[in-house]
Amino acid sequence: MDKDILFIADLHLSLDKPEITRRFLNFLQYRAPQAEAVYILGDLFDAWVGDDDPTPPNNAIRKQLKQLVLTGTKVYLQQGNRDFLLGKQFCTETGITLLDDYAVINLHGIPTLLTHGDLLCTDDVAYQAFRAKSRVQTWQTNVLSKPLLLRLLAARWYRIRSYFHKRNKSRDIMDVNQDTVVEAMRARNCLRLIHGHTHRPAIHCFDINGKPAQRFVLAAWNKHAGDALCWNGQNYHIEVI
Repeated sequence: MDKDILFIADLHLSLDKPEITRRFLNFLQYRAPQAEAVYILGDLFDAWVGDDDPTPPNNAIRKQLKQLVLTGTKVYLQQGNRDFLLGKQFCTETGITLLDDYAVINLHGIPTLLTHGDLLCTDDVAYQAFRAKSRVQTWQTNVLSKPLLLRLLAARWYRIRSYFHKRNKSRDIMDVNQDTVVEAMRARNCLRLIHGHTHRPAIHCFDINGKPAQRFVLAAWNKHAGDALCWNGQNYHIEVI
């Protein structure tokens, strides 16, 4: 019998969200070991200022991810817009595999495109400009060379600024652009897409070149519950964590 393949995103783990941290650690200890693989599609952390950051709950997450990998469950991670500085050291310490911004997997015989989702929000021009700048290696090297305390303070300031900027943006601007979705899927010969980022869980059906296509949007976790897209064979369901 096939084991489950689980997809989650947008946990936004941080010191001030202990309920979500406890739920995720429980998930890693009890639910995830029953799965063949777990895919975390970005924003595992609310802010990641470098792999050298020991601020709680980071070390607890590292330890439990490592324990999960040792049980035989494969864990894959994509960087999100909150934790794009997560790097090789974290992957080495935990044993997880870091995926590219766009990754195609064979999901029970169907090529399936995985991405965090922010690259699809092309109507948000200001964010896309920042994203392009912040993914340049020299920019990241400069940021990571700063003292840890300074990086932590800067991350807190950016989160506050981002909160107020989002209040002035329409929800449509922060959602995906359908033309970009189709372009990304067509370029990679995929008729199925799974992503997070928008916090608008849904299953969207549409056509690409006259063929039926699907876009699965993962839910963000909160203090009350978390969702996982659970795939087994050709069947799937949303599992409440």
